[in-house]
Amino acid sequence: MKIVWILNHYAVFPTSPGGTRHYYLAKYLYENGWKAYIITASIEHNTGNSLISKNKKYEVKYYNEIPFLLLRTPKYKTNNLKRIWNIFSYTIKVLLPQYTKILPKPDVIIGSQVHPFAALAGVLLSRRYHVPFIFEVRDLWPQSLIDMGSITSHSMQAKILRLLERWLYNNAQCIVTTLPRASDYITNLGISENKIKYIPNGVDIEEFPLSPPHEGQGLFKLMYFGAHGSANDLEHLIDAMAVLKDKKFSRNIKLYLIGDGPLKEKLMQKTNDLHLNNVVFQDPIPKNEIPYIASKADAFVIMVRDLPGLYRYGISMNKIFDYMSAGRPILIAINISENPIEKACCGITVNAENPEKLADAIEQLSSMPQYKLIELGDNGRKYIEKNHNYKMLGGVLADILDGVLMKASNQITPENT
Repeated sequence: MKIVWILNHYAVFPTSPGGTRHYYLAKYLYENGWKAYIITASIEHNTGNSLISKNKKYEVKYYNEIPFLLLRTPKYKTNNLKRIWNIFSYTIKVLLPQYTKILPKPDVIIGSQVHPFAALAGVLLSRRYHVPFIFEVRDLWPQSLIDMGSITSHSMQAKILRLLERWLYNNAQCIVTTLPRASDYITNLGISENKIKYIPNGVDIEEFPLSPPHEGQGLFKLMYFGAHGSANDLEHLIDAMAVLKDKKFSRNIKLYLIGDGPLKEKLMQKTNDLHLNNVVFQDPIPKNEIPYIASKADAFVIMVRDLPGLYRYGISMNKIFDYMSAGRPILIAINISENPIEKACCGITVNAENPEKLADAIEQLSSMPQYKLIELGDNGRKYIEKNHNYKMLGGVLADILDGVLMKASNQITPENT
């Protein structure tokens, strides 16, 4: 069995809220001759909960035989200095042999860019073990930060991150990206398109049994799963629910916001100030509970800020694929010409940051005949089965791992053995 280390600072078990991409890829890598060890931090990004036993510096835990190496890192709640220290603590500990000595030697290392320093550690580890490095690009640093207005393009932070970005691309034997058009960005930096492979986010479709929509219950349930942060634009969603509040027909529409994040308290206060009884806030739920809760929805909603530059290389939000798998229509507020909802013909697209148009779309969905809701939901489900099933995506990644390993072995000569 070949060994791959996957460095993902924020990887979690399916029993936790958050990103489980690498767990599911690891599950299906095993069927293709690869055993993955996921190296992650002890603090859950979405909740701040610690996953490690007390007084332990590191710990290996298994979920369905998939091993996670948890490295103790300091707690944080918001984007402050504590989070920066958490990032550097993880990066440093990954590089210290005392923390990874319990793992078998890797044949390939994947560094996932939820932040670039995990990928930096991946390059350095690949050099230590003389194995290929695969750079997984999930966010385009620093371009995403620039497009969101967090830093300016001429700032010292941007210049340093640009240098690191190019170094990572150049030192990767292969670049895997979750964004459908990221190659447009990466090739503009002088990187060969031949190095770039697209593996989107997905769903383990077996965990989403088909369930029929609920008929005749008199309440139209609109659900949102995920983070409550500035990028999620939930303030405009609450504004839309305020628009609907006084419409007689819309009294039977209720929005469920399921998750957590730095803006949750502010959003709850705004809901109270507007005297909205059509918005319900609920705690985040583990990934493996999403299929059941999602089956109770009549439709789902996704909000994206009016930052078309940020999304010009595509979107690959985990929640989109969870929604589609549940077989329900989706309402998305986004200002880009192409998005998965339109591709799959599984819902309605409206302009971002426009509560009035959003309210109209919510009312339109709630008044659709049942057969139309079923048709839209079925379209999304079929799209997932064809394009975003983790069983298929795990096989694609296994082929990439086999390819870089074979190329590396072919480059070994008698002089350097």
